[in-house]
Amino acid sequence: MAAYTKAEQIFPIYKVEHDCMVSVYGDLTIAYSLQLPELFTLSEEDYENYHQSWVRAIKVLPRHSVLHKQDIFIRSAYNGAEGLPENFLTRAADRHFKGRPFLKHTCYLMLTKKAADRKQATSGFSGIMRKSVSPRQTTDGRMLTEFLEKAGQFERILCDSGLVTMQRLKDQELCGTANRPGLLEQYCFLSDKDSQPLLKDIHLKDRLQIGDQHAQLFTLGDCEDLPGVCGSRLTYDKYSTDKTKFPIGFAAQLNLLLPCDHIYNQYIFIGDTGKVLKQLEAKKLRLQSLSAYSRENAISRDATNDFLNEAIGQQRLPVKAHFNVLAWTENRDQLQEIKNQVGSAMAQIGASVKLESDAAAQVWWAGIPGNAADFPENDTFDTFLEQSTCFLNLETNYRSDQPASGIRFCDRLTGRPVFVDLFDAPRNTGITSNMGMLVCGTSGGGKSMTVNHILRTLYDQGAHCVTVDIGGSYKGLCELVGGYYFTYEEHNPIRFNPFFLPPGQLLDTEKKESLKALLVTLWKQEDESFIRSEYVALSNALQGYYDHIGQNAAEFACFNSFFEYLEQHYVELLKKQKVKDKDFDIDNFLYVLRPYYKGGEFDYLLNATGNLNLLDQRFVVIELDSIKDHPILFPVVTLIIMEMFLSKMRKLQGVRKVLTIDEAWKAIANSGMAGFIQYAFKTMRKFNGVPNVVTQELDDLISSPIIKDAIINNADIKILMDMRKFMNKFDKLQDTLGMSDKGKTQVLSVNKDNREIYIDLGGQVMKVYKNELAPEEYFAYTTEGRERVKVQEYAAKHGSMEKGIEALVAERK
Repeated sequence: MAAYTKAEQIFPIYKVEHDCMVSVYGDLTIAYSLQLPELFTLSEEDYENYHQSWVRAIKVLPRHSVLHKQDIFIRSAYNGAEGLPENFLTRAADRHFKGRPFLKHTCYLMLTKKAADRKQATSGFSGIMRKSVSPRQTTDGRMLTEFLEKAGQFERILCDSGLVTMQRLKDQELCGTANRPGLLEQYCFLSDKDSQPLLKDIHLKDRLQIGDQHAQLFTLGDCEDLPGVCGSRLTYDKYSTDKTKFPIGFAAQLNLLLPCDHIYNQYIFIGDTGKVLKQLEAKKLRLQSLSAYSRENAISRDATNDFLNEAIGQQRLPVKAHFNVLAWTENRDQLQEIKNQVGSAMAQIGASVKLESDAAAQVWWAGIPGNAADFPENDTFDTFLEQSTCFLNLETNYRSDQPASGIRFCDRLTGRPVFVDLFDAPRNTGITSNMGMLVCGTSGGGKSMTVNHILRTLYDQGAHCVTVDIGGSYKGLCELVGGYYFTYEEHNPIRFNPFFLPPGQLLDTEKKESLKALLVTLWKQEDESFIRSEYVALSNALQGYYDHIGQNAAEFACFNSFFEYLEQHYVELLKKQKVKDKDFDIDNFLYVLRPYYKGGEFDYLLNATGNLNLLDQRFVVIELDSIKDHPILFPVVTLIIMEMFLSKMRKLQGVRKVLTIDEAWKAIANSGMAGFIQYAFKTMRKFNGVPNVVTQELDDLISSPIIKDAIINNADIKILMDMRKFMNKFDKLQDTLGMSDKGKTQVLSVNKDNREIYIDLGGQVMKVYKNELAPEEYFAYTTEGRERVKVQEYAAKHGSMEKGIEALVAERK
């Protein structure tokens, strides 16, 4: 071949039309873009079904056809997300993740029907030797129709597996446009599909160089280089345990797990089965006659005989196959490192690496989309369809939902941010039926960090977040977003004002009922009866009180003024109406409620003058640690929490409401509020509400009827942290959660040292993510005692939480 040749003189693709590529020999090729399952998300059973789907699909292809699958992996960098609200933590996360490297994966599949009079290519003869372009036959309309019909069957079988989606490529996607490279350009110039088109020189004579990229071609085209055994998957030791084997695709090591720019080409050639078997029978007889002269001939004879027996006895489809890795770099000094990486990847699947040199140009040339029929036959090996499909790449990167509606987590392999829509998208697609959420993780496993991060994201998306906590895990976030934080301290006890009505709001039935429930809780013990006349008297008292407030603008609505109204006005009204003590004992009522009036033991509880507008405040935290065992304060506070959230739930239509109960669920359930938890998990979804329970004790999940009946059965979103220390008693938890063996394998692969979490959506979608945080996010959410104190000190020193965290991060750097 001349030193320089114009590409158009020898280019193997004659024409692109009708969404089809026609080679200079008249070979017909159609191409698809494939969307594969995500890496680390399939079970052993999934892999087996996936593999069988490929086998069934390929079997419908006509003879003299070629399947060419091309997976392109190009190193890229994360550039940030669009559509997120601008704030302190969003900007910090953008800085932290920007430039994070990952392998961008694009997967194409080409189906080629060879021309009838096609001369088979070899290393000595290939289309790359041609000097002119003139198709040897014109395409027959019937031939194309028949081929497209078979390709349609192939597509249907593969897509029916539920694991793959296929999109047929149109003319412009095949040959490209002025602004975007097509399939042909992407391969020929080693470019990304989203990059600008760029022409490059291609050097093939003594090396493989495309523009500035120095390439090497590593092939699996000889039986001697192949692994001794192959299957639909491999065990990935990094994520396996003594109890579970974590599977990955058999060829995953040559794909996403190979950390360099590369293309993985996979070819399966379907010939004339009868002719192939006839040739092998002749070969066996030839080897039989020569077996006495050489042990190698005898072994080859037996191998050929075994192959024929399996083909006929088990109805196997004999095919020819070839697989290669084309890897490249701009720095020639890195070529040896790439060779080491590919060699290591090949060794992981039991294969030997072969650096192609003599036939590199022909093999690269045949890799041009639409030119697979020009592949050198002597660089292929004979095998069965079942074995050849084991070498197909089956997985891709984690996919991301829209940033505006998702929670940011990270890809498990590279740490690239991906956004996960936990609530709307799964419900719209039928994966989940509710938005209940259960978070379980041991202390120090990242549980509070994860919930903080989810709440912060939902708050940024416009949600109202009410959090009931024991332990102060959300104080930093509450202060950062300017929310209301209620807690009990000796010098600053917890304060509410359920009697306050914001301007413009009237006393409605719901508010009246919640206040009556509160007054009854203050007045009566759980075992005391509450009669109808008392109910009527309280209703009249509340209505009269708010009428009185409306006529006296100077009066401030709180328990103090309500108590004074009862003493000064309502007592007289009851006397005029001649209400008897047996119907409503006002004296007993006032006596029991006097401790909540000014000067009483609990006069602070219901007379707050600040943090009053709980309905419109979007972030509220009630910390119960100091009062969780108090017989009077705790029931009252839980009742106020319930009233506040129910008010938000019914009055804020169209707004997402999130109720998080972190560890406090045990105390709430013990105080008779179990019914509220059950109600919340069963009903909140109708009001766009998200109930979320957080626990760290495994035994709580296993033993509590509240957790099992009310929460687990109505929580389609389950988030679990590192559970490996419970490995030996995990079966009970698995049974309680109704978790599959696939889920068990994934949960036990979670590593808290890598900040990993497991998310289960409706028992159908199960994935492990990293919950990596920017340093600013970490200090905003931290629950570690010394760090939390330091954050508060820096916030006080620098005037705000944001400035304090910025100073602390700068100091740590």
